[in-house]
Amino acid sequence: MPESTSPLLYVVAGEASGDVLGARLIAALRRVRPDLAFAGIGGARIEEQGVESLFPMRELALMGLLEVLPNLRSLARRMDQTVADITARRPAALVTIDSPGFALRLAKRVKPLGIPVIHYVAPQVWAWRQGRVKEMAHRLDRILALLPFEPPFFERAGIPVTFVGHPVLESGADGGNAARFRAAHGLRPEERVVLVMPGSRRTEIRRLLPIFGEALRQLSARVPGLRPVVPLAGPVEEAVREAARGWTPGPILVRDVAEKHDAYAAARVGLIKSGTSSLEVALAGVPMVVGYKVNPVTAAIVRRLVKVKYASIVNLLAEAPVIPEFIQQDCRPEALAARMEALLADGSEATAQREGFGQVMHLLAPPGGGSPSEAAARAVLDAAALA
Repeated sequence: MPESTSPLLYVVAGEASGDVLGARLIAALRRVRPDLAFAGIGGARIEEQGVESLFPMRELALMGLLEVLPNLRSLARRMDQTVADITARRPAALVTIDSPGFALRLAKRVKPLGIPVIHYVAPQVWAWRQGRVKEMAHRLDRILALLPFEPPFFERAGIPVTFVGHPVLESGADGGNAARFRAAHGLRPEERVVLVMPGSRRTEIRRLLPIFGEALRQLSARVPGLRPVVPLAGPVEEAVREAARGWTPGPILVRDVAEKHDAYAAARVGLIKSGTSSLEVALAGVPMVVGYKVNPVTAAIVRRLVKVKYASIVNLLAEAPVIPEFIQQDCRPEALAARMEALLADGSEATAQREGFGQVMHLLAPPGGGSPSEAAARAVLDAAALA
């Protein structure tokens, strides 16, 4: 491996949202320290920053206990490969992004090397498995938290935490153009856009899209002139195309980020999986219904461990049910369709959601000013002793 005098940061992202975070972080770090070099694992967005992924990121994009089990041997090989690469490169710091299942195991393996380990996106152990925070204290040197209530929880276990703000604020999700989207797709004035976001993991697509598709079919039978729009995420694009092929009405599939934001601006209601995507849709001001479902065995285990009242981050931050949630056995087509119909018919409910969204977004700004990625870059350089 060629020697370099540039400080090296090793960045590991395991799914699409982490890939976006990693790319923004790398760009922000380069603005401060143009001399930095980067290596690691990522998807298309990180590779756009000139970082060649050690192996395809999609091999890590798994979720759920039973979904992971058949891939354990492959994941173990990829873990060994990653540890070997980090050992050979000896970076100034390892930055793991979300994907705690892989990231925290990697941190445990790397910690004896004396390399600072920084984890971007606090693991949601405050929601479940709270006992794991003690293990993290022995593996992580710093956590970069996205939510304002997270630092005290981890600091009680002795882990330094920096609240860097939520990256949704720099997503551009609130800058779309509805007229441009409608013109581009030849939508008639009476057609109403329904935004559908089933997730970025293969397991989510397989489990949620059939439910979402049937909900849309039922809704369109009662509310004429609906047109579903599905933004496509790279690793699962083909799976989404295949699953949505037989929908009635037929969906508009969008790939480009700017076009996705235009779709947000045009949308009258959203059918969204629980997770970060709900925050992006909230920033765009789209009234929504949230649904989520996992393997029944995984759900049974989670129910025993979960410690929070809401599944949606918007509701957690608001400490109120701003968005209606339909989780696990409640995630049924007829329930989703009925609540979307009510949202389309009741302007006061949609207005109340938008007011709640505005209050939540104020809580997500980094306290030190600038963008969340700039705040994260400052925290990484500090933790890596490169400031």
